[in-house]
Amino acid sequence: MKKKDTRHSLKQKSVRGMRGITIGLDLGDKTSRYCAIDSNGQIVSQGGVATTRTAMREKFSGLEHCRIALEVGPHSPWVSRLLAESGHEVIVANPRQLKLITESSRKCDPVDAETLARLARVDPVLLRPIRHRSEHAQMDLMVIRARAALVVARTSLVNTVRGLAKSVGERLPKVDAEALDIEDAKALPDALREVLKPILQSIEQLTVKIKAADKELEQIARTRYPETKLLMQVSGVGTLIALTFVLTVEDNTRFRKSRDVGCFLGLRPRRADSGEHRPQLPITKEGDVYLRALLVQGAHCILSRQGPDTDLKRWGTRIAGGGGKNAKKRAIVAVARKLAVLLHRLWTTGEVYEPLRNSNTHPVAA
Repeated sequence: MKKKDTRHSLKQKSVRGMRGITIGLDLGDKTSRYCAIDSNGQIVSQGGVATTRTAMREKFSGLEHCRIALEVGPHSPWVSRLLAESGHEVIVANPRQLKLITESSRKCDPVDAETLARLARVDPVLLRPIRHRSEHAQMDLMVIRARAALVVARTSLVNTVRGLAKSVGERLPKVDAEALDIEDAKALPDALREVLKPILQSIEQLTVKIKAADKELEQIARTRYPETKLLMQVSGVGTLIALTFVLTVEDNTRFRKSRDVGCFLGLRPRRADSGEHRPQLPITKEGDVYLRALLVQGAHCILSRQGPDTDLKRWGTRIAGGGGKNAKKRAIVAVARKLAVLLHRLWTTGEVYEPLRNSNTHPVAA
């Protein structure tokens, strides 16, 4: 005698009015899968829902207060905000902590949703939940990301132009990408100049758009985020780094100590300690990639010869002079981590930045 298939009945069972429900939601680009379990760990409902605002609101707005777990993804910011507005407890799981899902031999959307629900029911800490920024902060951060995309596109075109010129034995003058224009191609042969003209025109147009984005970012920082002035007291930190830092962290009270910012941005070393074995490992790189890259650029400026004399520069110079071929690289990462801590401290306390606060000597030439 065949066993009765209960999967169909589970999908049709409604969870409206039920209490103590935990839902795992595996977000897809067009359709998302959900799995609802009760306080005893029994599956009470499974199914799919379109990944749209209307469908999500119709599916989850009428439920009693639930705990809903979902993974970080392209749709997770707006979905998490929509579910929270509906009165649910939303847990956005860190995918780096979900090897139980990513490395599973039976990975599929329904199983992933069930795993999320069971982990959230037992202990949400297991999911290492993250916080999504607010909608207005996300929109302001999009201006920065759009500018970054324009810079990447311009860099690619500049490299293409220089590579094409070299392939026929010619060279363009050594100028910054923002200064490269059609005038710089006058010394090239007429045939090559005509080939490169469309690309050079595109580079000029991208430069104009990048400068317009810079002005927009300065206005956003000045009118909406005046706290960026506190961060720009530090040499090597301009509007772009300060505004990106404020928008990425968003809430300066989310960390118990300023030193936690380094871990948040993936600038702490990995750990694989076992007994007396404590190997030296590279940084985790778990945080925001773009902000981490900007902090590294700021660290380069601080440690450069043109940078003013500061406690941070002296500290990084001592690390770089410690010997070894990778000493300078370690110094750059260490200064970037300490720069993040310093920026958070200035933002939290509102103090005036003293470049040589920890030194007993007067400033000297770099």
